[in-house]
Amino acid sequence: MEFKIIFFYLLAINLVTFLLYGIDKWKAKSGQWRISEANLLWLAVIGGSVGALLGMKVWHHKTLHKKFTIGLPVILILQIILICLFLYL
Repeated sequence: MEFKIIFFYLLAINLVTFLLYGIDKWKAKSGQWRISEANLLWLAVIGGSVGALLGMKVWHHKTLHKKFTIGLPVILILQIILICLFLYL
């Protein structure tokens, strides 16, 4: 049961993160008020790292910012390590 909850949480947070990266890119192009970088990174930290990386690739967004090009893969690697530790300890 708990794995289903975790699975659906990760699915939802990654979908939301992916969509918000696209919305922020659209807002950037149209000169509107943007989603803060801190919020975009925080979404990755709370489980949306895959959605963030996919959003960067698909929307070509934040691809020149080191805190995203380096930070997001580091966050994902740390999350994978934590998941492995959780599953195997």
